Amino acid sequence: MALVREILRQRRRRLTLVRNLTCTEGELMMVAGCVDRVVTAWMSIGLPWGVSRVMREHVESGRVYLEEWSHLALGLRLRAGAMGVPFLPALTMVGSDLGVTTGLRTVQDPYTGETLAAVPALFPDVALLHVHRADRFGNCQIDGYPHMDADIARAAATVLVTAEEIVPEEETRRHPDRTVIPGFAVDALVHVPWGSFPHECYGLYEADFEHFGEYTAAIVERGMAAVEEYLDLYVTRPATFADYLDRFGGARLARQRRFARELTS
Repeated sequence: MALVREILRQRRRRLTLVRNLTCTEGELMMVAGCVDRVVTAWMSIGLPWGVSRVMREHVESGRVYLEEWSHLALGLRLRAGAMGVPFLPALTMVGSDLGVTTGLRTVQDPYTGETLAAVPALFPDVALLHVHRADRFGNCQIDGYPHMDADIARAAATVLVTAEEIVPEEETRRHPDRTVIPGFAVDALVHVPWGSFPHECYGLYEADFEHFGEYTAAIVERGMAAVEEYLDLYVTRPATFADYLDRFGGARLARQRRFARELTS
């Protein structure tokens, strides 16, 4: 979120946003006018709140183009990009309308003759990632579930990383199994504690669902004006990331840290 916030502050335009499970970053970028295309499998603040109202308004009005892939297909597109191959064969989306709308091609299995989807590789221009810790060489470690981060980093041309902690390289060597992203894949590294907030960072702080509930309730009540107000309050006005965190308050941050420790202890 620290990296997303900076993109918003720089008023970037005509971007394509790719994330297999898109959340608040997609909504904020849409309302701010940063993106005109979104490639995803699902967009929502979370299951309790349903499909994004912001996405529906922008896509149905034609302001943003939505390119929808299955969750697995988007992961395989990034895996193919990481491997440097043009596509990967799979069963996902075969026979579905998604295959038609995305122009998905098929190939024949040379061993069985079965028809398979030829899921095309995805090569992002820039990857934005947040990790638990990294050393000065950019070797990044992630605790818990690493999701698609390793494939994203290898598929992208430029990789920008924020880290909760910068550790000595000796510390990285003590736990080599946790190094999900090697330093040679990283182009820039910034020390940003709480860099995912109000979303979670496994074991360090839990997602602030109360905050998301207030945010979505405001959208139900006031529509896109509520997102514009949110952008002003949390993106435009705070001059630094520390000022941004001050909007939540120390007590709230401490509470979310306590929740995370309770979940992982």
